[in-house]
Amino acid sequence: MTLGFEWGEEMRITIGQLMKMKREGEKICMLTAYDYPTARFVDDAGVPLILVGDSLGMVLLGYESTIPVTMEEMIHHTRAVSRGTRNALVVGDMPFMTYHTSIEDALRNAARFLQDGGAQAVKLEGGETVAEKVRHIVASGIPVMGHLGYTPQSTYQLGGPRAVGKSTESARQLLRDARALDEAGVFSIVLELVPAPLAKLVTGKVSVPTIGIGAGRDCDGQVQVINDLLGLSADFVPKHARQYARLADIIRSAIAEYKSEVTAGNFPAPEHSPTMDEGILAEL
Repeated sequence: MTLGFEWGEEMRITIGQLMKMKREGEKICMLTAYDYPTARFVDDAGVPLILVGDSLGMVLLGYESTIPVTMEEMIHHTRAVSRGTRNALVVGDMPFMTYHTSIEDALRNAARFLQDGGAQAVKLEGGETVAEKVRHIVASGIPVMGHLGYTPQSTYQLGGPRAVGKSTESARQLLRDARALDEAGVFSIVLELVPAPLAKLVTGKVSVPTIGIGAGRDCDGQVQVINDLLGLSADFVPKHARQYARLADIIRSAIAEYKSEVTAGNFPAPEHSPTMDEGILAEL
């Protein structure tokens, strides 16, 4: 992709550049990040989109779902990620019930992600039901990413993670939702757990990039949870994820070796402590 700047300079990826990538058939890579050091790694790797997902509730905070995640928690982590990036466009995930009650609440909370969190965009779940709120948020100058298919904030209603769009009616509804978001002004749409043929159809029907997660390779881009990619979520690996490393094993091994050396009295070694003149010690 021709950026017009060198990666590493203090310049952000723009919505226009993402749209150009869709038009030219260049795949868009997106990853989640939840803290400063991880954001640095992802940004340094040249990933153009970083999502501070409310998935942090499960992978960092130990919640059973994304439902308990609060605005304060999201702003806290978004601020850390924003400080760790120079080029990637940072998207803050609006948590449960922060945009559902009214347009005013949606505008206020979306603005906080930019003003307090340092993000450049927000993401929210839903299609036709949230299109009017999306329209107002975009009109206020805040870029919005949509999210269709399996929407984790509706997990209790849906009965847990499951594919969406496998029946004729649900496929038609997903297509209606995608068009509604497109018309409302989103700059991209995440498609989660959507059958690959349907995701391909939606991708061709909307003007903005689609970002797939468990939705096949024909989306305009892909997103994964960084903990899944790095093998940090050792207890469960989603079907749609691929572990490019197994850091959980490395971390366990390192901790076990540290514990062994401490209990055996082998750590710290002399080189791990400051030195002092023996003459000073003799005067004490």
